[in-house]
Amino acid sequence: MAADQSTHVHGVDYEKVGNDYFEHRQLKKGAAGWILLVGLGVAYVISGDFAGWNFGLQQGGWGGLLIATLLMATMYTCMVFSLAELSSMIPTAGGGYGFARRAFGPWGGFMTGTAILLEYAIAPAAIATFIGAYCESLFGVGGWVIYLAFYIIFIGIHIYGVGEALKLMFVITAVAALALLVFIVSMLPHFDSGKLFDLPVTPAVGASAFLPLGYLGIWSAIPYAMWFFLAIEGVPLAAEETRDPTRDLPRGLIGGMLVLLLFAALILVVGPGGAGTSTIMASGNPLIAALESPLAYGRSTWISQFVNFVGLAGLVASFFSIIFAYSRQIFALSRAGYLPRFLSITSRRKSPVAALVIPGVIGFALSLSGQGDLLILVAVFGATVSYVMMMLSHIVLRRKEPHLERPYRTPGGVFTSGVALILAVVAVVAGFLVDPRVVIGAAIVYGILIAYFAFYSRHHLVAQAPEEEFEAIRRAEAELG
Repeated sequence: MAADQSTHVHGVDYEKVGNDYFEHRQLKKGAAGWILLVGLGVAYVISGDFAGWNFGLQQGGWGGLLIATLLMATMYTCMVFSLAELSSMIPTAGGGYGFARRAFGPWGGFMTGTAILLEYAIAPAAIATFIGAYCESLFGVGGWVIYLAFYIIFIGIHIYGVGEALKLMFVITAVAALALLVFIVSMLPHFDSGKLFDLPVTPAVGASAFLPLGYLGIWSAIPYAMWFFLAIEGVPLAAEETRDPTRDLPRGLIGGMLVLLLFAALILVVGPGGAGTSTIMASGNPLIAALESPLAYGRSTWISQFVNFVGLAGLVASFFSIIFAYSRQIFALSRAGYLPRFLSITSRRKSPVAALVIPGVIGFALSLSGQGDLLILVAVFGATVSYVMMMLSHIVLRRKEPHLERPYRTPGGVFTSGVALILAVVAVVAGFLVDPRVVIGAAIVYGILIAYFAFYSRHHLVAQAPEEEFEAIRRAEAELG
């Protein structure tokens, strides 16, 4: 659309657009309350309880993964409290992009938003490979046919409407949680602490029965420990579809995190402790491998079939919900002009169709690699970069704008976000220890996106976009002051 007026501010150019621009870029208001947001937060992550975390056993043994999980549980808990404050202050569909935009300007907003996008666009591809593995063991059919079918079905549901999608997501998540509870109860009789330490001790520095791959194994296990919690930070992306965002977003974030902490602790203990660390550390469907291992039930039983069939809902829940997340991040960045504007156009049912379909096509192509563990690394790279930026945003806004209205305030203030920041930096480095080629490749893609902003989109931002209007109001208040 042709600009009515252009303004140059701090190295970027803003264009004012007509009212009809936003008429074609509207999300459905009031579709979610705080209970649905708790379900959304758990749905984002619950697939990590079914598959993905166990690859950390290969990297650090049970002891290494335990320490890595404790560190990441601390990071995510501190981060959730910080994001609860930020989301109550700036409740827009941009989420982390909006927070960093307020703290650091357009460059910070774009770098944070695209890091989140990298995480959410890649995570469904990793989850699709795990869905394929579960379907293979359950129905004898896996691979690209399953990947394609799931992408088509669940993108289609999102296109149909967000209210329906969130409610279905909540039901699927509840069913998945039931499967986890059945697994935990079923494995408890077979628990033996000796099974946790059945990996051979290597010559690595600091190696022991507890840390068979030494101290470095702790760092290498961090990306997989994150899989227990990765994507909970996506709850604020539902801000513009929430009934009372300043109240419901903090509740949704914190409630979801409490559920995830409980499941992470139980799964990490009873899975390897019931079947043996070596049995499940490389499995694409570790819960079924644990139940059917010689050290547990030794064969396929109704329990393993139930957990496999119903547990597929856990993978579906995360796959389904992260599609929602990437579409909202793209919608917000596109609406403000950071990404091509056609990506934010919504349908008659208020769904951003292009923002749903185009990343889905890319994700499906990546899922054909079948390398779920390596795709996790790419998603973790984007996630950890965004965590650093969002925690810095919390600290900067506390210092720079202490009187900004904060309906929810983070317990511990900048100390809490500072702890999360330090651990996020550790997590960024940890990804390079597992497979630096994969992380470097992800960094190159990230660099290409930044180049797009530097040479093109920063000269075509939309002045009236909600995240940009926050900044305009701040500048006006500063001038009056």
